[in-house]
Amino acid sequence: MSIKTEVEMKLKQQGNQSENRGRLLVKCPDKPGIVSMLSTFLLNHDSNIIESSQYSNDPEKGNFFIRMEFYCENLKEKSAQMESDFEEIATNHSMDYHFSYESERKRTAIFVSKEPHCLMELLWEWQNGDLDTDIVVVVSNHEDARVMVESLGIPFHYIPANKDIRKKVEEEQIRLMEEYSVDLLILARYMQILTPDFVNHFQHRIINIHHSFLPAFIGARPYERAYDRGVKLIGATSHYVTNNLDEGPIIEQDIERVDHRDDVIDLKKIGSRIERRVLAKAVKWHLENRIIVEGNKTIVFH
Repeated sequence: MSIKTEVEMKLKQQGNQSENRGRLLVKCPDKPGIVSMLSTFLLNHDSNIIESSQYSNDPEKGNFFIRMEFYCENLKEKSAQMESDFEEIATNHSMDYHFSYESERKRTAIFVSKEPHCLMELLWEWQNGDLDTDIVVVVSNHEDARVMVESLGIPFHYIPANKDIRKKVEEEQIRLMEEYSVDLLILARYMQILTPDFVNHFQHRIINIHHSFLPAFIGARPYERAYDRGVKLIGATSHYVTNNLDEGPIIEQDIERVDHRDDVIDLKKIGSRIERRVLAKAVKWHLENRIIVEGNKTIVFH
């Protein structure tokens, strides 16, 4: 059995299990009774709550955030009416909200340059069925990953990129994202700066990964300079991309301790290991609708 066939079988099994599962994310001014109101709404629509997480940043004058996962028989047939009925509640209580359904899988594009470790981790998680998405295309400014990607039946597009042709490159990339109906873009060590025009096309839908030394050791050769400085911690940060370079809402971070025995090669290996797991977690949480963006911060319901 081919790898592609195995993946397709796993996706079919997951689809059968998830067709009646939905999620509701809500942000609104905090006040008593919100949880009761939402629970009653789901009860009245024959839905059973199977997971619920909530948070208030100030119980008197703050905002309230909640994620509810629910099960409802024949959800596909009922979802439109459910959303229509919820509009009045949302209006009356100044709610920002979003319904999503496990049966509607997001379509993902991965951007990569020469370093393949984050791409490989995402492909492995996807093959295992641990990333609830369809990886529909990989875009790179190098050819290095082509064989790996195409062996899994995923289209690979090589688009050379540099600052002198950035506008033309991004026009082609946007065209591709529209062609493949992409919902989420993952920068898996894609070593190019994105312009505001590109970022604005995909607000809160681009996830990036980089080392956590910032704002120290900004620019090229961060590990070499970190080694010269004698750092004791190596880390990685995954965040949504905004027009403030590497300063978008942080989704996940992690670290490992290092010491004087670790040379530059060791530091890079440790950093790559952390980057892989941090990016995979951030992507998974986005796909599972566990993130609410609040200003330049995130509420993440693990």
